[in-house]
Amino acid sequence: MRLTARIPRLLACAAVALVAADVPLSLELLPGGRALALYPARDRVLHYAPNNNFGPNGDYLPGRLGFNLADVNTVDQITGLEAGVKGLVWIGQCNGVDIKFLRTVQPYARSQKLFGFYLMDDPDPRDVLAPAKLAPRCAAEDLRAESDWIHTNIPGALTLIVLMNMSSSKTPSFDGTYNPANSHVDLFGLSPYPCRTELNGCEYEMIDRYVTAAESWGVPRSRMVPIYQAFGGGEWRDDGGGQYVLPRPDQERQILARWRALVEAPILDMAYSWGSQKTDVALETATDLKEVFSLHNKVPNRR
Repeated sequence: MRLTARIPRLLACAAVALVAADVPLSLELLPGGRALALYPARDRVLHYAPNNNFGPNGDYLPGRLGFNLADVNTVDQITGLEAGVKGLVWIGQCNGVDIKFLRTVQPYARSQKLFGFYLMDDPDPRDVLAPAKLAPRCAAEDLRAESDWIHTNIPGALTLIVLMNMSSSKTPSFDGTYNPANSHVDLFGLSPYPCRTELNGCEYEMIDRYVTAAESWGVPRSRMVPIYQAFGGGEWRDDGGGQYVLPRPDQERQILARWRALVEAPILDMAYSWGSQKTDVALETATDLKEVFSLHNKVPNRR
């Protein structure tokens, strides 16, 4: 049977650019068959652990544990990556394609080590000031403009955001936020952190609830980025009034297994975090967890 689909002009232009760049293509139907998503074909899962990725001499520190997607902020950092490691560039603007965006993105356009761009972390779609609201509104159309520009002008580069939970960890919801249809973003990180003081352990079912909520909002599992809890303590507070607790090795293995059962072969996964951000203990100093992630990152890919 021959499948025929109408491809939007922007997507067609991106396809031409990718073919010209000799990038293998992979096509995916969005929910409801409303559009076609275009991806470079990939033969491995990438592993990412953000923050404080580089040592004083420019060494990519998480690479020692098999992480192969670096958190880069400069052209020098991405240029210096060893063979087999790609770079994910932080943007954090959500103002559409303005001068600042172009000045941030364009220097990476010709890098052979570029994976893509991390557009926003916890973007907030709300117009009004709300409790615990930390940033101005991020409009879906601004993310869409940024993502479209990247797809058209930097063939093969993917875009990523981490979704903000608009409810609670007990009843997570992403309704009214962002999905492939309204943002044209490629990948969507989900961050249930199930190990907490008020739970006296870890509630692994929280991971299931986040995946179900994202899927119901139109984010296919193939677009999800599992985010594994690899931090605890410090100044972070959770929505239950407690603190996040650094998982023990046996707990981390259960987190990994739970995610694997739900999203078997993601394009990339993320351990949050390599570096400490709020005086917490993170993976860079969590000796017991390093072995867990080293083994996880060496498992043959199933893609």
